[in-house]
Amino acid sequence: MYDVAVIGAGVVGSAIARELSKYQLELTLIEKESDVSTGASKANTGIVHGGYVAKAGTLKGELCIKGNSMYQKLNEELNFGYKKTGGLVLAFDEEDEKTLERIYQNALKVGQPEEEIEIIYGDQIKEVEPHVSDQVQAAFYCKSIGVTSPYEFTIALAENAVDNGVDLKLESEVINIEKDNGYFEIETVNEKIKSRYLINAAGIYADRIASMLNTDDFEIYPMRGEYVVFSKSQSHLVNSVIFQAPNPKTKGVVATTTTHGNFMIGPNAEEIDKKNDVSTTYKEIKYIIDQARRSVLDFDTNRMLRTFAGLRPKSTRGDFIIEETEHKGFIQAAGIDSPGLTSSPAIAKKLVNILKDSGLKLIKKDDFNPQRPAIVVEKDEDFAGEIDHQDPEKNIICRCETVTEAEILDALNRSIPIKTTDAVKRRTWAKTGECQANFCESRIKKIISRELNIPVEEVKNRDEDYVPERLNVYELKKKLNS
Repeated sequence: MYDVAVIGAGVVGSAIARELSKYQLELTLIEKESDVSTGASKANTGIVHGGYVAKAGTLKGELCIKGNSMYQKLNEELNFGYKKTGGLVLAFDEEDEKTLERIYQNALKVGQPEEEIEIIYGDQIKEVEPHVSDQVQAAFYCKSIGVTSPYEFTIALAENAVDNGVDLKLESEVINIEKDNGYFEIETVNEKIKSRYLINAAGIYADRIASMLNTDDFEIYPMRGEYVVFSKSQSHLVNSVIFQAPNPKTKGVVATTTTHGNFMIGPNAEEIDKKNDVSTTYKEIKYIIDQARRSVLDFDTNRMLRTFAGLRPKSTRGDFIIEETEHKGFIQAAGIDSPGLTSSPAIAKKLVNILKDSGLKLIKKDDFNPQRPAIVVEKDEDFAGEIDHQDPEKNIICRCETVTEAEILDALNRSIPIKTTDAVKRRTWAKTGECQANFCESRIKKIISRELNIPVEEVKNRDEDYVPERLNVYELKKKLNS
């Protein structure tokens, strides 16, 4: 019997599991896929938002600003990659400037300190972003905005939770839940699990989980956002995170850099029918490129590396759903769309308080270890690595990103079992460089084959059933240039 079971090993579920692992509890984290962070948490902009993005008086408004303030300490503990870059919201006309003023006032209402925000003009904008469009008339500047690697953050949270005693159950899709005699019986495709308390953090499928206990007084509908990632040669174009002032027609697109230094633009927003459709389309990618050029004109589409898409779990309630249901002990953490990544550590703390109020006895551990060492090793110009070196620490497997055999072995030998090359990618940044895995894919497969003692032909690139249709970048470049 577990004290608490958490369904969903995305960023919210993993943050909750890690927060609960600070206490003397029997805990399990249940995930339907073969790895953590395979849903919305692996495919988003990776922005640690300022509190201003959420309306004052909402759960989003309460938890976004709290979550933002927690990232620096979390990164010091978990080493997932976080940079406080600041960010601008751009105004191109008088209506946009009125929007900036509303954003500023909302920022104050949610508790954003005045010294972190201001509206700037002209040369002040160029000092922050020299390559921003000359058509920009004003900008809301928020210094507390940052960027992170969303899947590395999720992996770090889940890994630290497991290291502190959480029982992670992968490939364990939940197919039924019943409550009887004061506890929940959670049936997965593999087993039946008993738990006194149950948290629904199932992301895009949270309404399906809620329906198993007839508490689905909301629906989750997928909003697809598409993105374009460019090579690091374009990263000099952006110093911070650049937004566009939203208007009734569009929320605009973002121009930013990833924590690993790639220039990135997106997303759009498309309401779609399928909860697994993360395909990319020429029409929407072209829209994103055109919109991004309003902010930063001079990026080179010939330096595009890939497109991708993610799904945001929008709810019919329009706000985060974080509450205990009519079934005592069953708690929803649903409808966590943007700014869910930013809010996730604060959501975890709120869930712990809800559990406490519901009667869960919380006694802090003496031996909780908050530390999780990094997998990726920083390398300077003196790094003496080479391809096919005998020393794993110097044997370069991914030459674009200088990922070594030792880093891949470290990823494979941690507390979360992994078995695909994409799982290695999410931990080491291999496969993400200029050649897009043409060089390193087969080399990674050989290492996985050797370490897991399975035939190399059985090593998969990805383990999800659905393979999205992604635009061929080479064909995309030709079409844009024609």
